[in-house]
Order: sequence, then C-alpha cells, then structure tokens
Amino acid sequence: MTEELELLRQADPVSAAEGPWRDRPLTASAEARLQAWTAGAAPRGRPRPVRRRRLVLGLTAVSSAVVAALVLTFSGAGSGPAVAAPAALALHADAPSVSLDVLARRAEARARAAGAADGPSRGSHLQSWYMSMESGPDAHPPVTVPEECITRWHDDGSGSELVVATDPQHPGRPVIHDNDGHWQTVSDGKVLHRKTYPAGSEAQHSGLASRTRPSTDPAALREQLSWLYGGPGGTRTTPELLSALSSFRQEWTPGPRETAAIVRMLADADGLRQAGVVTDRLGRRGQAYVYDGPDGAADSTRQMVILDPRTGELLGLEITFTKDAPELRIKSGEVMSYEAWMP
Repeated sequence: MTEELELLRQADPVSAAEGPWRDRPLTASAEARLQAWTAGAAPRGRPRPVRRRRLVLGLTAVSSAVVAALVLTFSGAGSGPAVAAPAALALHADAPSVSLDVLARRAEARARAAGAADGPSRGSHLQSWYMSMESGPDAHPPVTVPEECITRWHDDGSGSELVVATDPQHPGRPVIHDNDGHWQTVSDGKVLHRKTYPAGSEAQHSGLASRTRPSTDPAALREQLSWLYGGPGGTRTTPELLSALSSFRQEWTPGPRETAAIVRMLADADGLRQAGVVTDRLGRRGQAYVYDGPDGAADSTRQMVILDPRTGELLGLEITFTKDAPELRIKSGEVMSYEAWMP
C-alpha cells in the first residue's frame, strides 16, 4: 500500500506548496460553517482567509465594539490606525429595481450582439474583505482583512499573479494584514505577492477547472459549476451555487454570452428574491438579489448577489450573519465576507 500511495503522490500534477491549488487555510465562510457543524469542539486556532487568486478584496462589517478594539496600531508600518469595515450594504428605498428575469433578458440581448472575440478570459480581478475569527472564551474580536488580487493567463500559457494589501474605502491609510496568524498593519498598496510565469507555465500551475471553458447554456453551466467547484453535494442548493459561482469567478472573467448564462441560471435558482438597488463598496450602482433561506449549516447567513443593471455582470457577493454567534464574538448583521469583482 505504501508503494501505491507514493506512486499516486508522484503522479499528482498539483503542487501542495505553491501555485493556485496549494494547501491554504479555510475561507471565513468555510470556517464558520465548519464551526457550526462541529459545535462543541471549540477550536482555538485563528482561522485566516484564503490567499485567493484573482481577487480585489473588500471590507466586511464589524460591530462598533470590534471597530473600537481595532482602532489600534498593530505591529508594522504606518502612521495611523487601520479600522475595520463598515456595515452591510444598504438598499436605496427610492430606486426602482428589476427582476432577475428582466435582467436576464437584457443580458441575453447583449450576448446576441457580442462578437466572436467577446469570449471569456482566463484570470480575474477581485477586491474582497474577509472576516477572520477565533472561538473560545479568550477569543479576540473578529478582524476583516482587505486585499486585492489580479491574476491573468494568456494564450501562450504565460501569466501573472499580484496580491496587494489595500482598502479602497480608506485610501492611503494603513491596512490590516494577517502575517501567518499575527496581525500587523502595512502601508496601503503594499505588494504581498507578485509572480510572473513564462510561456507554457499554465499547465503546471492551474487545474482542470481553470482550463475548462465555461458553457454559455444556463443549465449546462450550472452542471459544470457543480462538478468543478461544488462540494460533495454539488450545487443542489442556492448557497452551494453561489459558493461555486464565486470560485468560478476567481478562475474566469466571463464574456457577454457567459454573463447571460449566469444571470439566467440565477433567475432559475430557488429562493433568490429581488431586493432593490445598492451602491457597492467600489461606488458602483447595482441590482441586489438576496437569498435568506436555509444555508445548509446553522441557517445563520444571508447572501446578496449584486449585478450590473445594464449588462447583468456580477459586481459582488456579500454574506451577512443573521444570528449572533457568541463563541465567535459575532453579532447578527455583521458581514462575513464581501467580494467585489472587476473586469
């Protein structure tokens, strides 16, 4: 058996130490769900957000008590304190909104007018804010870590990855950074990771998901997301679908046809309701659609999808707690994560 295992390890083309598929900590969302499933185990380690490729990372909401706790100068550079994120996105009460079906038809009309060159591109640009949490009686308050990540791959197999500590809501101010479990502040715009890959490198640093061109058929796309990005249960539920969509968006930047398939897929999903209009954390106006049904763990989150009202493009995903979690020092209404996508 030992020899067979060694042969399998040698045959594994994915490195566990480097590249986009390296071993990394769980995301804040996954950590919270794991905590819900294993209630009573009380892990004491500090969950840290994944260093995800193709991101522009944004700020998450934290209670006023946590904000006060974070108005500290942690170890590191910077002349002023880094402050935690604002509250969840607020709806504009007087702004007209449209249904997902109407927005899907707009996206489909745009897709019909798209040219042959308007296809999807490999890579992504994301600004995100992920909440990192501890549990137990001596747990520290949650901390939200803002980062930006840009990843690009080209036809010749060359590519690049860039991760920057930055918070566009507080330009020029020091940024909270998780340095292997130790909080510190770094200067706004500090490069945390930069790497370029020569031609022919993509096959060594990407997996099947990133090499599988997304379908432009809504049903086929959902099936594709299920087996490429879904968990053991696939994408049977809307929360699972939205999680898979986030993972997909970190691999690909959709073109008009793929965007139309995404919006129609969301229109056909169970439980996504039309919520209204919001201004996202990058200052963009978007249509918001909310899922607040069973989330598969402790039924303790609300998920919001923000779409461009003209094109249907995915602007952002916000996950908000709907219940207190005293063991994690989290209160209802605080934001677990926010992802803001850019071209």
